[in-house]
Amino acid sequence: MADDDCCGVDEEQIRSPGYRRALWIVVALNVGYGVIELFGGFMANSQALKADALDFLGDGSITFLGLLAIGWSLAWRARSAFIQGIFLGLLGLWVLASTVLKTLTDTPVEAGLMGLFALVALIVNLIAVLPLLPYRDGDANMRAVWLFSRNDAIGNVAVIIAAGLVALTSTRWPDLIVAFLIAALFLHSAWNILRDARRDLSVVTSRKTDPLASEANPE
Repeated sequence: MADDDCCGVDEEQIRSPGYRRALWIVVALNVGYGVIELFGGFMANSQALKADALDFLGDGSITFLGLLAIGWSLAWRARSAFIQGIFLGLLGLWVLASTVLKTLTDTPVEAGLMGLFALVALIVNLIAVLPLLPYRDGDANMRAVWLFSRNDAIGNVAVIIAAGLVALTSTRWPDLIVAFLIAALFLHSAWNILRDARRDLSVVTSRKTDPLASEANPE
């Protein structure tokens, strides 16, 4: 697999201790708080909070896969990102389907608990995102990890707003609407991750079919 290794800045970043440390921070924070937020989602009966918690858990799990991919060739890192994209897409479809089912019920949402758990989630996410900032423009696998973390922060803000609207309107529709939006965000990011992974795989394929071009343009 050495013949399709990525050279240059991405490779140096991937192998740096700082990148590994950033990923471990993301895994620990996201898996840890994801479990807490999922519990809070059931307590508050909030579909948006549950969706946000699944985003946390998915982020932590897929970032762990990103850790395993460190040191792999560009082709295998792209395949890892492809798996991440599929996982995120399936997660989005599940949130979409479960939220549709929730529209058929009329159980009230605890806006106070919903907002509290979402606010803490935002703080946790900001702490997790900061170490990733230097690596957000790397290869498909690095970009996938960045997109997961960015989505978490966007979702947190949306859930906080929804909690306020639930309190103001005394209806659960803001909660459901945000859950739909989070599902859409999952699906959009899944598409971006899959696109980037396919692009990296095409680069590997072109190097194998045209080795002279690869030597002329190693990056």
